[in-house]
Amino acid sequence: MNILIAPDSYKGSLSALEVASTIKDAFRQVIDDCVIEAVPMADGGEGTLEALIYSTKGKTMSVTVTDQLGDPILTEYGILGDNETVVIEIAKVVGLPLLPQERRNPLCATTYGIGEMMIHAIEQGYRKFIIGLGGSATNEGGIGLLQAVGVSFFDEKGSPVPPTAAYLEKIKTVDYGTIDPRIYDCQIVIASDVENELCGKKGASYVYGPQKGVREEQIDFYDSALYHYGTFIDEHLHTSYKSTPGSGAAGGLGFSLLTLGASIYSGAEMIAEKTRLLDKMANADWVITGEGKSDFQTLYGKVPHYIGRHANRLGVNALLLSGSLGENIDPVYNDFVSCHSITRGPGSLDDCMEKAKTYLYQTSVDIAKLMKACTYYRKPV
Repeated sequence: MNILIAPDSYKGSLSALEVASTIKDAFRQVIDDCVIEAVPMADGGEGTLEALIYSTKGKTMSVTVTDQLGDPILTEYGILGDNETVVIEIAKVVGLPLLPQERRNPLCATTYGIGEMMIHAIEQGYRKFIIGLGGSATNEGGIGLLQAVGVSFFDEKGSPVPPTAAYLEKIKTVDYGTIDPRIYDCQIVIASDVENELCGKKGASYVYGPQKGVREEQIDFYDSALYHYGTFIDEHLHTSYKSTPGSGAAGGLGFSLLTLGASIYSGAEMIAEKTRLLDKMANADWVITGEGKSDFQTLYGKVPHYIGRHANRLGVNALLLSGSLGENIDPVYNDFVSCHSITRGPGSLDDCMEKAKTYLYQTSVDIAKLMKACTYYRKPV
């Protein structure tokens, strides 16, 4: 029996690699003669770097850049096994989980460190980038990134505009002529499943602002600021990137990257391509995937939906094993033979997250025993 294990992370408790390894260990204990391969997955957000480095046998590069509040942060980017492609997971620089609740203030947050990271990689000789957008604490349209790579923004007095959302409406002049010319030698791929535009009711501020600390009465201000900023850039470049699906990803960071010539791809699809997931799936009898919580949102570009959909197309049995199963889960069953939660009974969220690895291992053992019984059981004559 060939088993492919390809989960997303259980956000806040286990990385995708930890989930995959735990399931693999459990199955090894029960079924000792099966072939098991683990391919940690992600959708462009948390875990993208780890998934790609693990699957391509890549490496990491440590670097100190500016975090979302302007302080130095020691972090890392990845270099794939091809030794040509750099992976930047923005959550490792400007991620929302890096800030305690009381320090979350998108008015002052910047993506400057992402641009610094790109310049650092360029100076090492790299020209291919995969940038995973997800989990940012920012809402400034990527002005920080653009300034870090050399784009100039000035107010009505000709003074440089600070790289935060608080100053977007003060922009009167934009100049891409000052950009580091090496940027235009780069191939930039955005890994994201967010299809929101930069502005409007389905834009970055209205949809994602509240989870970053934007109060309801502030949303119009943030949206108006992004519109002002995006309009100036579009007019300068004679483009319309602010209305492009995905431009609103990561507080508008997607927009800034589009202006640098980036292409947007589904995060799950892009990572599957880099890890040759579908080739491996075609040779499997079972594929096991999962995430922290599966519900109706799973159907909107999340890793399990991608896995289940392609497993069905390839005629492979798919099983969902997630931290919990939430509201309106019924449509998700269409992609899977069965769906399972690792929780063992009533308990607090803190308890479930603290014991996630134990619960995952125990549930995986139970499923493995059932699979073994169904596979090897022979009715006595």
